[in-house]
Amino acid sequence: MHRRDLLSLLDTHSTRFMEEAAYVERARTFVSAHEDCFHCDLWPAHVTGSAWVVNPARDHVLLLHHRKHDQWFQPGGHADGDADILRVALRETSEETGLDSTHIRLVDGAVFDVDIHAIPASERGPQHEHIDVRFLVEMDDDRVVPGNDESHQVLWVPLHRVAQFNNNRSTHRMVEKTRRLRGP
Repeated sequence: MHRRDLLSLLDTHSTRFMEEAAYVERARTFVSAHEDCFHCDLWPAHVTGSAWVVNPARDHVLLLHHRKHDQWFQPGGHADGDADILRVALRETSEETGLDSTHIRLVDGAVFDVDIHAIPASERGPQHEHIDVRFLVEMDDDRVVPGNDESHQVLWVPLHRVAQFNNNRSTHRMVEKTRRLRGP
């Protein structure tokens, strides 16, 4: 995959959420302008990949309580120079859940959600933004998910309770998209 491939994914992604549509346009502009957009030492922003993990019934979501940020999030992380952002999202999901990739099923190769959010300054670098490209994946919720040392805890959370763990706008957006997948 190359920047062209990510730009193609962004071009085919449509959303009914105005805020996300603005993020998609900002992402396109940034990726077009920065050949090194997949490198985590690019400031003021870089591309990251993550996965919104649902169970087969689409009524639970897998959330990780991240040690570093002390918040609940979906699995994901830095591309580390890898231009195949889908591969990044799947790799991060496997690493952060502690499960072999054979237990992680990609629902489709389309972008599920795009978010741009601020990361505070730390010993790793200055405040910057993550241009997070998210994909929908499925895992069986009866499987034990061991996690790894990046998370305090890994939980299957009922869709209707996700806001109690993370009530940011992008998480709410992904919950709404998941509800629409389930139908009326």
